Order: sequence, then structure tokens, then C-alpha cells
Amino acid sequence: MKLLKAIIRPNKVDEVKDALAKLNISGMTVTEVRGHGKQKGHTAVYRGKEYNVSLLPKMQIEVVVANTAADDAIRAIVEAARTGEIGDGRVFVLPVEGSYRIRTGEREV
Repeated sequence: MKLLKAIIRPNKVDEVKDALAKLNISGMTVTEVRGHGKQKGHTAVYRGKEYNVSLLPKMQIEVVVANTAADDAIRAIVEAARTGEIGDGRVFVLPVEGSYRIRTGEREV
């Protein structure tokens, strides 16, 4: 199994969710996060005063998928979340050794 951790723009969550649903991937965790990449934020103007926004709002989507489904899921996330602009986000892929269903204690490999 693989854990896919995608950091994406907040307005792309529904598109990514729909793209994963087309692959029959329905379980996911979505979290509001803040951060920056290479651009290190941007400047904005509020009431005539310029200020630096260094931590931008993003959404983190975590999905655990079978090894055989990982490449398709990554491709779906990248295509759905892409705008072509700086700040589209990243997808991290981590190995998962196993998981346990808390209600039953059942182990899934």
C-alpha cells in the first residue's frame, strides 16, 4: 500500500475528489494546512499598505491506495489539481506497511 499526500490549492479539492472517485478511490482525509514552496509566499496590499504573505492556505489530501493503483491515483491528482501556475502543490508518496481497523482490530495489509 502507498500513502499519497497531496498538497493542493483549496479550490481544487472537489476536482481531485471527483477524479479519485472515478478510480473507485473514496476514502480520504482532507486537512487545511498552510505553507510555501520555492516562491516563499507573495506580497499583497490591504488598505494601501503592502505586506508579505509567507504561509499560503493549502489543502492536504491523504489517500491510501494499493500499490497497483498508486500510479493512476497520482496521475489523477496531478491532472485535476494542475493550473499551470506556481503554487499548484506537490504529491508525496510514502510506503504503508499495514493498517488496523480500530472498531474490529482487524489488520489490513
